[in-house]
Amino acid sequence: MSGPGSDGRTAPQKEPFAVVPALKEALLTGLVTFGLAFPILAYRTEQDLSNRLVIEPRWALAFTAAGLAFALRLIWLFGQSRRSLGPPAAPRVLSPLAGKILSRAGLAILLSYPFLAVWITGPAGAIKWIDNFGIQILIYVMLGWGLNIVVGLAGLLDLGYVAFYAVGAYSTALLSTHYGLSFWLCLPLAGIFAALWGIILGFPVLRLRGDYLAIVTLAFGEIIRLVLINWVDLTNGYAGISSIPRPTFFGLPFNASETGFAATFGLEFTPLHRLFFLFYLILALALLTNWVTIRLRRLPIGRAWEALREDEIAARALGIDTVVTKLTAFAIGAMFGGFAGAFIAARQAFISPEMFVFMESAVILAIVVLGGMGSQLGVALAAVAMIGGTELLRELDWLKAVFGTDFDPTQYRMLLFGLAMVLIMIWKPRGLISDREPTIALGRTKSISGALVKEGHG
Repeated sequence: MSGPGSDGRTAPQKEPFAVVPALKEALLTGLVTFGLAFPILAYRTEQDLSNRLVIEPRWALAFTAAGLAFALRLIWLFGQSRRSLGPPAAPRVLSPLAGKILSRAGLAILLSYPFLAVWITGPAGAIKWIDNFGIQILIYVMLGWGLNIVVGLAGLLDLGYVAFYAVGAYSTALLSTHYGLSFWLCLPLAGIFAALWGIILGFPVLRLRGDYLAIVTLAFGEIIRLVLINWVDLTNGYAGISSIPRPTFFGLPFNASETGFAATFGLEFTPLHRLFFLFYLILALALLTNWVTIRLRRLPIGRAWEALREDEIAARALGIDTVVTKLTAFAIGAMFGGFAGAFIAARQAFISPEMFVFMESAVILAIVVLGGMGSQLGVALAAVAMIGGTELLRELDWLKAVFGTDFDPTQYRMLLFGLAMVLIMIWKPRGLISDREPTIALGRTKSISGALVKEGHG
């Protein structure tokens, strides 16, 4: 019977946790945090009774942030040392069965979400949960899935995706207010116009990739925004376009008139009728985006996108027309952005250029990256975490019990949100769902971890 070391291999030696270096590194982290938080947290400006600006010190808050950073860094280093003692863990891969169960459970929750919101919070409280949470999250899920075609599948870094969002919104606003077209006619036209602009953007960037492509797309998004601001005769500039007709249910408006939806069906009028309709409308648009993306990924054009993403030179050597491949990715991704723009214009009945700033593109791109580029389920989960989490951070009144009644939690909402994004990227650097299932396979398909491929796309 052979001993543990008879095969020539020695078991890994368990080194003790290096306390002093870990304390030094955690202390450095705390000092850096204190230095960054010093001008923001340590002092606050207030106006006194004489309308003068007075500086109020808040050293306790700055020291609390530094202490929290010190503790978290120390815990992280301890966890890393414990993980390095044992053998390397096998990559965790989400099985196809688990993915199907998770998707179907999510769909069932979505279909029943408005009714659950009314049942739990009542008709008055459900308005916020359906509109600010449900509809808002689904808009960004749809935008994330549209950008996922360009960034996740085709590997084209697009920082100006909000431009197509704006094209769809302004197309709907102008066609409905100037020509009297209904929302149902404006919706496909908005997608067509956005796809056209996607092709227009695609031609100049055919030979660009990486950082250069990102700069050009960023410039394109800013150009569209500046045109919307300065072409006052058409877009009304900063004042925006108002009185955009809202979508109707087969011609029945959601109002309290005798010809409205509630009166026609003998129901008591409530604003929830319109919110229910908008929720299921954006849910249908988002599911359409998902269905089309999944089907396209299995077609030759989808495999061409993935080949282009992994290695453009190899794709050309295989005879793939990279011009057509890039243009179709830009056009289809832009089309879904146009659909979302048409919806947001009809939902709010008002649009302005300030709704389509670069930060919107950054948020949509962050959703795709955090979810896992190329993963439909990951993008949806990231949209729920980012958009839903941002809205939940508005409800931070309980922090006043910790930091005092003068503490205003809304001022630190984006700070906490950014910290959460950093922690997610440390925990899951390749996205929430980094495993991929092959597009086409001989025999039984098997998902692979994103850690096993060069760029983490799978």
